[in-house]
Amino acid sequence: MIAKIILGLLAALTVAGAASAQTVQLVTEEMMVKAADPGIDLFVRNKRPASMTAFRPERTVLFVHGATYPAHTTFDMRLDGQSWMEFIAARGYDVYLLDIRGYGKSTRPKEMSEEAQKNPPIVRGETAVKDIGSVVDFILARRNIARLNLLAHSWGSTLMATYTTQNATKVERLALYAPPWIRQTASLVQAGPGPLGAYRTVRREQALERWMTGVPETKKASLIPAGWFDAWADAVFASDPDGATMTPPVLRAPNGVVQDGLEFFGAGKPYYDPAKITVPTLLVLAEWDRDTPTYMAQTLFPLLVNAPGKRMVTLAEGTHSIMMERNRLELFRAVQAFFDEANGS
Repeated sequence: MIAKIILGLLAALTVAGAASAQTVQLVTEEMMVKAADPGIDLFVRNKRPASMTAFRPERTVLFVHGATYPAHTTFDMRLDGQSWMEFIAARGYDVYLLDIRGYGKSTRPKEMSEEAQKNPPIVRGETAVKDIGSVVDFILARRNIARLNLLAHSWGSTLMATYTTQNATKVERLALYAPPWIRQTASLVQAGPGPLGAYRTVRREQALERWMTGVPETKKASLIPAGWFDAWADAVFASDPDGATMTPPVLRAPNGVVQDGLEFFGAGKPYYDPAKITVPTLLVLAEWDRDTPTYMAQTLFPLLVNAPGKRMVTLAEGTHSIMMERNRLELFRAVQAFFDEANGS
């Protein structure tokens, strides 16, 4: 198994809780968790109220990111004074995020230091699910709890759902935001012409273009509040120091997810069996999402035949990245309400 902290950083910050006029002092810890494979360390960040002394499954959350951008630059991207991670923690939760290997602050496999075409796609879903398992076991042991809530975005939803089908006894609730499913349209995650290499590169302007796909022209100017895209992009591209030295600067992302997409969802094959999910499950989708269009969650939802209390929420005027848009609080509140149910809130 795993898991040892090789780095610990303590910090405190103050976040106003929307549920009351009081401020909540949060503690931040960062750590590296050993993956199941030698030489791979996984970056994990934890935020929780400084006053929290007892830890319970229903009050513990782990977030995993999507196919391109790491968790620490999305889930914990502070905009308008607060990140989504802080929003949850301020409401009495012990919250964690994970950067899968090859992303963000986690170990980059050796193939990422070579030309992409010299190696096949790296970090397939099977490998990423192993990383999730390592971190889940670490958190459960650290807090002496049996289960926790899982929260994921995009590709992370596929990973977390797959993990849940294999480890239902370790999962309290499952919240999937922008979950992929069988494709009827082309993927916006493209690796370029030629054979699929170990990783792909993304430029800053490409990130914005993809983000705006599907947004009506009359709504584009107001979708992202002033300064938010640049703040996010600065953090994202700084997360890949080697990519930042290239001309033009790029973000490198493993291509395992692209290969999986070609072999499964893009080929009409499910990656996991939704009927094997046996915990309360939430699907959240946004009106203008073209990465994982709304038909995906709408097709997936009826297949969750054994998920008690399942529900699906559609959010107006948002994209695949609604967590960093003007309507992001609608996403935060929908997920929060789902988690709070287990606490009688």
